Amino acid sequence: MSHDAERIVKLVELKKKLGERIAGLDTELKEQQALLDTINSILLEKGFKRAEIPKTPIEVHVEPPREEPVAEAEPSRAQPALAETENVIPLKSAAGEILAILHVQGDSLRVLPNEEKDFNINTPPFTQFLVERVLAKMQERDNELIRTGQLSPERMFSYNIVREGDTIREIVMNHVDADRLRELRSSVRWTLEKMDEKTKT
Repeated sequence: MSHDAERIVKLVELKKKLGERIAGLDTELKEQQALLDTINSILLEKGFKRAEIPKTPIEVHVEPPREEPVAEAEPSRAQPALAETENVIPLKSAAGEILAILHVQGDSLRVLPNEEKDFNINTPPFTQFLVERVLAKMQERDNELIRTGQLSPERMFSYNIVREGDTIREIVMNHVDADRLRELRSSVRWTLEKMDEKTKT
């Protein structure tokens, strides 16, 4: 058998293996999605969603600028707003522990940290990373879009950090598009995991 013929036979075998692997991964993905849907339903029923926010919270609130935009702006040139239906996303550590629950509804995102864990606002890297390098940077980008007339001020990204003393009870974010949801989901999970690790050492 010539060298080219051997190569073709090997490529055919590789193609077959890849096809089988893809089919297996597709089946696994469907099973994992079904499991996630079940978990979401249970969480909604069993009460990870708080009935109310503490009555006298301390809030960190950043208001969008009040000045008029430079030019007539489109409502937003960012990614399309998220669907109006509410989606519940559990955030887990590498060890499988629940760190928080995300509630996504429209273009709003609520982060509800696990109350059984001690998430203190002074524990790194909450302020240094999540607030200053993620949330504040998103506002800076929107400010630039507003300055150039590409975004109206009322569509600017904003956030509230609701605290009870120094304990973080909730983070509420508004005007979150699909791209930012992915970034925030990853950043919040990483931040809370690192904070949780520090409280255990």
